[in-house]
Amino acid sequence: MAASRRGVLKAGIAGVTALAATASKAQTLLAQTEWTEGFDVSAPADLSGQSTRPSLSGQSGFYTEQAISQYSSIAMQGGWPQVPAGGTLRVGMESPTVAALRQRLMITGDLDQSAGISTAYDTFVDGAVRRFQARHGIIATGAVDDATLRQLNVPVETRIQQLQLNLIRLQTLPNPLGGNSDRYVMVNVPGAEIETIDGDTVHSRHRGVVGKIDRQTPLLNTKITVIRFFPYWTVPKSIILKDLIPQMQKDPAYLDRQKIHVFDPRSGTEVAWQSIDWRTDQAVNYMFRQEPGELNSMGTVKIDFPSPEGVYMHDTPSKGLFGGNDRFNSSGCVRVQNVREYVYWILKNTPDWPKDRITEALTSGERVDAPVADPVPLYFQYITAWATPNNTVEFRDDIYQRDGLGVPSLPEAQSQAQAG
Repeated sequence: MAASRRGVLKAGIAGVTALAATASKAQTLLAQTEWTEGFDVSAPADLSGQSTRPSLSGQSGFYTEQAISQYSSIAMQGGWPQVPAGGTLRVGMESPTVAALRQRLMITGDLDQSAGISTAYDTFVDGAVRRFQARHGIIATGAVDDATLRQLNVPVETRIQQLQLNLIRLQTLPNPLGGNSDRYVMVNVPGAEIETIDGDTVHSRHRGVVGKIDRQTPLLNTKITVIRFFPYWTVPKSIILKDLIPQMQKDPAYLDRQKIHVFDPRSGTEVAWQSIDWRTDQAVNYMFRQEPGELNSMGTVKIDFPSPEGVYMHDTPSKGLFGGNDRFNSSGCVRVQNVREYVYWILKNTPDWPKDRITEALTSGERVDAPVADPVPLYFQYITAWATPNNTVEFRDDIYQRDGLGVPSLPEAQSQAQAG
């Protein structure tokens, strides 16, 4: 049995490191609304120390089948131990709980067996926790906080079910991804993660902000057709109802301060906000348009594509939410971290838009559109478990509760849904 256990441990699956820094949300008057969330600045994600193979590809199903076999072997050996709760664990601490943590991390290959079973939280454990966090979509701090402990204590049987369910999703991905194009964009909604892919190589990775639980980002298969610099923003009806009307009831000067104008959609003429009865839902009969500029919720760029739901990708005037684990805060559209690099890549085959012109457009403040010469295939997918070519098994929170397995999700997102 001991020899068999060692064999399973050696076949365990290692994680990857992630370079990230935690940033706090700025406190604003309307932290819940789409257009005024205040964020602190966070560094853009890059590929340093990461695999350049796409996270999701036509081969993901094959590697996920291998992961199911490996995790099934772990289950046959008794699974992994529960790590007791008891406050945050971090490097330099000594606790009996660390022994259980070491054993748990060894079983999935995050910690090498040679590290041994002791009660010391040393640098080997710190590195193993960072690997575990990275492959579960958690900011890699090396400390076992509540979010990490929740993922550590999901039973192996549940993880197997999650892999099996997502194997079906992976098998229905378009093959080949990108169709006739050598490049495409993949957005994995549960991870709020974006990859730009050239051939079989990742050009860049970007953190995203996707829809709240009650305003979900839809799944789609489309193509990016236009980049709009310094766009107007038209407020969706859902936001008029849920955010704008309640805010105007509390603060009638809000529209003026946010440079949002009101128009009659039939005649196109501007309407004074004072003529609207804000005690009712009358406002949904009007069009609300925010001027381009520093207050605009789309920041400097809107990335447009055909979508039945009318969603799009865009910049944001402030960036701090990109630094958190919980990046489910939009009304269905997808915000893109390091949008400048993203736009450079999208327009790289558009002769009229070299880098210097894009840079000028991003800083000029002028409204201008850049049609994409070779529309880029774009996928919004919902994958919560998969395996990669470098023998890493990845898991993400089932934020929209579509797996039906009862895997614990982010408390922050759950509280948002209850409040929304």
